[in-house]
Amino acid sequence: MDSDQNQPPLPPQKASSPQEGLHFLDYWRIIRIRKAIIITVFLITAIIATAVTFILPVSYSSTAQINIEPDVTSDIPNMSGGGGSATVYDPYFLQTQLEILQGPTVLGKVVAALNLNTVWGKKYGVDTFKTAETLEFLKNQISLSPVRNTTLVSITVYSADSQEAANLANAIAKAYHDYRVDRRMQRTSGAIQVLEDQYKSEDLRIQSIRGNVDRMRKELGIVDTDPQSFIPTPTLNQEQLRQYHDMMMEGQTRYNRLKEELVQLRALPHGQLRDVLPTLNPDSVLSGLLDKLHVSQQEFVTKTNDLSLENPDVIRIQSMITLVDRQIDDRIIGIMIGMENKLNTEKAALDTLTKEVELATQKDQEEAVRGQPYWEEKRKLANTVEFHKLLAARIETEKIDLAIPKSSVVETTQMAEPGKDPVRPNKPLNIALGLIFGLIVGVGLAFFIEYLDTSVKTIDDVERVFQSAVLGVIPQNVGYLIDEGPDSRYAEAYRVLRTNILFARKDQGMTSIVMVSAGAGEGKSTTTLNLATVFAQAGNRVLVVDSDLRRPTLHKLLHVTNDIGLTNYLLKQNPLTEVIQTTGVATLNFMPSGKLPSSSMSILNSDAMKQMIGELKHRYDFVFFDSPPVLGVSDASVLASEVDLVVQVIQYRRYPQPMNLRAKQVIEKVGGTYLGIVLNNINMSQDESYYYYSGYYHDSYYSGNLTTAKNPAAPVPQEGGDPGSPGIQPKY
Repeated sequence: MDSDQNQPPLPPQKASSPQEGLHFLDYWRIIRIRKAIIITVFLITAIIATAVTFILPVSYSSTAQINIEPDVTSDIPNMSGGGGSATVYDPYFLQTQLEILQGPTVLGKVVAALNLNTVWGKKYGVDTFKTAETLEFLKNQISLSPVRNTTLVSITVYSADSQEAANLANAIAKAYHDYRVDRRMQRTSGAIQVLEDQYKSEDLRIQSIRGNVDRMRKELGIVDTDPQSFIPTPTLNQEQLRQYHDMMMEGQTRYNRLKEELVQLRALPHGQLRDVLPTLNPDSVLSGLLDKLHVSQQEFVTKTNDLSLENPDVIRIQSMITLVDRQIDDRIIGIMIGMENKLNTEKAALDTLTKEVELATQKDQEEAVRGQPYWEEKRKLANTVEFHKLLAARIETEKIDLAIPKSSVVETTQMAEPGKDPVRPNKPLNIALGLIFGLIVGVGLAFFIEYLDTSVKTIDDVERVFQSAVLGVIPQNVGYLIDEGPDSRYAEAYRVLRTNILFARKDQGMTSIVMVSAGAGEGKSTTTLNLATVFAQAGNRVLVVDSDLRRPTLHKLLHVTNDIGLTNYLLKQNPLTEVIQTTGVATLNFMPSGKLPSSSMSILNSDAMKQMIGELKHRYDFVFFDSPPVLGVSDASVLASEVDLVVQVIQYRRYPQPMNLRAKQVIEKVGGTYLGIVLNNINMSQDESYYYYSGYYHDSYYSGNLTTAKNPAAPVPQEGGDPGSPGIQPKY
């Protein structure tokens, strides 16, 4: 045999496709196959749940309902006219109160009120319980359930005594009510004491600050005539400052207007100035002179129309015009000078007013800086006095609030009554949950076991993992066709296998076939014998060789002796005619294994073995070899390399897939022609997926209508010949 390094590489396996996922029918198949586990777990769980339900002691429940609201300061309106003040909304308030309700503070009141330490101690056979033990026991009997979107809380207590359950529920409600009332009273009393202490402290502080204020006023020479003022009295009050500001604004406006008019007039020509000045600065004298000039000019024009320029009247009028014109210029100059004087006057007045305001402001600032410590201390005194008054008012308010009755923040809306029927255990619910849980655990365990099972389960597993065709599917609990005859209800499965082998082989001359398996007990010998029987029933000359020299079994199935056989022929102790025996089928012969020699390996791998195979192929149409497991010993590997075809038998759900895959790899490494796989021992009633491969003929033969069944020994056509022709006994 060649080493593994000299063997050709195996073809790569193709990747799994999405269709390889489990289908609904696959889940149903798993449930049917593992139904024994599911039913067992289901029954065990149901029995345990039922037994525990009836063993558990019964208990009653009683429920009291209370309304829990946040604390309010008072129920009377406050000074501003509004209602009593309430606490700010707290999203965790109700959850906090639930924890307090079942805490040691509240439950401790219940234990003390009902004397539970002694009562429960005597009930359970001891003198008294410790308080911690009683609290823990009581807490385990309580169930608090807030009503959604309300401030209501249901207090449910469970006990073997219905009256005790009602008493406990009502006692818890009352204890929580008393706790809230006591807590509010303590908080209010404590607040009053804190306020009174603070009031005394502030009184001493006021006296100290007042002494500082008097001392600073004398030291700094502060004149303070207004007890309510906290700043020095200004030189100019707000009204005076407003008047000064208005005067400054008016003076600035007049100054700007005069300045603008003067600039405009200075920029005008002399002739245009005479026309513009009277409109900007009306003047009666200038207006009279302009009118007189106009009249004289008209009179001059009239005279010059009739008289000459040398006329005394014309000369007189012209002299008057010159005089008036000079008077107008003088008047304009005087008006301009007057406007400049007025502008300077406005400027001086504006500057004086501004300086007065600045001096007064500077004086006030200097006074404020000098007296700042005094005014700050005075302001501090006023604030402290105001806070002192508020403390006094708050103390009086709290005292009044403590004396005024308030609406309860905990109200019992439903008193607990003794229960009529026990609520625990809920027998129907417990049993139903036990059944459901048992079913879930059983199904889960079945699928878990299925997940751990890596054996071959479906034809898809074979095609995906082994990359080989499935030649046949053999049902479970098949018999031996040589005893049952051609009408056996299992014969059709082997006929399908026979047909697939004939069409799967590439050459008609490939007539020697060895049946191999990865491990023992996979039905290899039964498959070999039944397949050979089917070939013989079809008229072929068939020889079955038991080449499993280590654990031969075929001679027991055929009820013949194993004294001489294959080993005797290979060792040249007996001729071929003596080692071949006949069977109940005319065309089927059998060669036992013979006695096991000291070394079977050398015998099967000898030239005599190869020559014998050639001789048998010449004498028979088909020669079948039974072999030991491939992975157990090397005999099967030797046979696989010497015969024409190798068929692997895999028992359904027996060995892991890697083990069967390794057997195939061994066959390919030794050069054997791997034809395909036979799935053996299939449970047709559970694995419905195999119905498509063998269900038709399986149902036909199971129906018992054997008289109308067709002849199963019909020949199968082959290449170049008729394998179904009548058998011919071998010639020796």
